[in-house]
Amino acid sequence: MKQTSIREHRKFDETFKREAVQNWLNSGKSAEVVGEELGITAKLLYSWRKLVPAVAGGRATAAKPGSMAELQGQLDAAQRELRHVREQCTILKKTLGILSEPSPNGMNGLTR
Repeated sequence: MKQTSIREHRKFDETFKREAVQNWLNSGKSAEVVGEELGITAKLLYSWRKLVPAVAGGRATAAKPGSMAELQGQLDAAQRELRHVREQCTILKKTLGILSEPSPNGMNGLTR
């Protein structure tokens, strides 16, 4: 016997739609990933993006830029993090070089 699946038509309130679209746009994830997390299709997110009034022009309303001091603080933090990541990269490259060198006694570090 062949079973036919009956698709249930679910209704979503405006709050859910708005939050789903804002979650999608602010997360940086694809519509497919967010839709899967929420149990809906990416197609719905794309259509809700046009309908939801709290989302201006298809994009989440961005916060206004902060004061010059806040922006400078963010820049300084980003530069510190970049410096730290570069140091880690250099350490890892040196470690890889050391571990890649052949053992001086030819026994791959094995001693008896």
